[in-house]
Amino acid sequence: MKKNLRVGLLLDELTSNPCRLYESRYFCSKYDIAKSSLSEDIKLVNEILHENGSGRIESIQGVGGGIRYIPGISDEGIRELQAELIEALSDTSRMLGGKYLYTSDIMFDGSNVSRIGRIFAQRFYGLGADYVVTVETKGIPIAAQTAFMLGLPLVVIRREAKYSEGSTVSINYFSGTNERIQKMSISKRAVEHGRKAIIIDDFMRGGGSLKGIQDILGEFDVETIAIGVALESRLPERKKVSNYTSIIIIDEIDEENKKISLSANEGLFE
Repeated sequence: MKKNLRVGLLLDELTSNPCRLYESRYFCSKYDIAKSSLSEDIKLVNEILHENGSGRIESIQGVGGGIRYIPGISDEGIRELQAELIEALSDTSRMLGGKYLYTSDIMFDGSNVSRIGRIFAQRFYGLGADYVVTVETKGIPIAAQTAFMLGLPLVVIRREAKYSEGSTVSINYFSGTNERIQKMSISKRAVEHGRKAIIIDDFMRGGGSLKGIQDILGEFDVETIAIGVALESRLPERKKVSNYTSIIIIDEIDEENKKISLSANEGLFE
């Protein structure tokens, strides 16, 4: 097999299986090459990923080691996404009343979902998470993409218990967005005790729903080690959760003057 074809196939397999650890001998056997040739191929793949700003190849030495693709996105790519989201969300026809914006088309757009997932995967890789968790809202596509990029299972918490979920644990929580008591449920089979989770959601105002997710995971002694939200409301300034990462901040929705003010979260570049 010609080297350029082999490098292309290697790149395709690694990027199609993010965070999966491959033993070096797997590729040596598959392409009938020596370890030295594989090392040269991996170097070329790394150069391609670096040039494209789409991640890197991690090489782990010793027993149980190997190679794996770690997804990423360049600062330029993040700023480009932020600019696109701000432009789209600034459209005053999105105003729904009650300081809500229509965002379904944005949250279900494949390009947006892929890039937001890359941002969260790049930021949260290496934290030792066992699950990516979300609640059944518009955040599911982003959470699913983040889980795929990190090579982790996705857990979806229900608003209401479903028969198909089997035995469940339910809690009541106060939603700051709706300013009322709501309920969420999780299957007892969804998570194991003592694990770690990353919570992903599409929007956060006061953090009530995210606090509810933390609390229901706490029923299984599952620790929340990171939170990622696509959109964050500037107000209230004091949220019910901490240690979160957002992409865009909604500074103000002025319904009277038909104006939407948004800003990019510069904390992504720190």
